Amino acid sequence: MFASQALEGDKASQYQQLDAQARALLAGESDRIANAANLSSLVYHALPDLNWVGFYFFDGTELVVGPFQGQPACVRIPLDRGVCGAAASTRTTQRVDDVDAFPGHIACDAASRSELVVPLVDDDGNLVGVFDIDSPRKGRFDEQDQAGLERIAATYMDSLR
Repeated sequence: MFASQALEGDKASQYQQLDAQARALLAGESDRIANAANLSSLVYHALPDLNWVGFYFFDGTELVVGPFQGQPACVRIPLDRGVCGAAASTRTTQRVDDVDAFPGHIACDAASRSELVVPLVDDDGNLVGVFDIDSPRKGRFDEQDQAGLERIAATYMDSLR
């Protein structure tokens, strides 16, 4: 049985610990829904100042909500709208300090003030979806958070192989 532990030390150390916990949690399982569900819960409960953590999967046309932690979410997101759509269409991480200043932002949860979205791309360059993390605090995510959450997203993608 998996047991998460409190994160200690500086932010870089905390993300190393979180990634190790994620690897242990996902070890031996390759189901994308099961792993997305467990990873969403792990991150949501491990990091401070978050109000939504989850996955959107690409269905060939748009992003469709997958497992998450937080308030009910938008079900479908076109690739030309919002922070998730921007991450998916550009295949680059989007780190937004103030979602109200982001053109085309989709307010699924009115409490969200900042957002970090990591695209999920397979080894062949195909879009799988996005890993979406929201905070009720403006400017919540910095470069260390981005690097740490990109590592967590890579761990998720590794689990699908």
